[in-house]
Amino acid sequence: MSSTEQPKDIFALYIQNVDKFFNGVEKTIPSYHQSITDLQQEWLQAFENNIKSVVTLQQEFANKAGINTTVPEAALKAIRDTNEEVVKSYSVQNQVFLAAIDATKQNVKTFNDNAKSFADMNKNIMRYWISAFTPTRS
Repeated sequence: MSSTEQPKDIFALYIQNVDKFFNGVEKTIPSYHQSITDLQQEWLQAFENNIKSVVTLQQEFANKAGINTTVPEAALKAIRDTNEEVVKSYSVQNQVFLAAIDATKQNVKTFNDNAKSFADMNKNIMRYWISAFTPTRS
């Protein structure tokens, strides 16, 4: 059926409307993806700028107030080591998250690949039920 041809029954109309809906959704996905990526980047930059501004303000206050900001080497090492572990943890978290997304994608693909089999099975069940309740002619 061409896109300008008007359907003659409710099921053809339904399929035509489903096609229009999903075509529209597919066209918007790239813009949503770009908008979300831009928002994440902007948020990350704002968060980084905020932290750096706060540290700079605290540093300026400490300098003007004459506060000694020197800490023992052991404390500096502990801070560096802790930060290193946080970065490693974040990396592992990202790997787990991406693996979960890939597994979910594969599950959806498998479901999609098997959708026709599910539909065929349901057709057979429907035919069985219809034949069981349809009087036979003798």
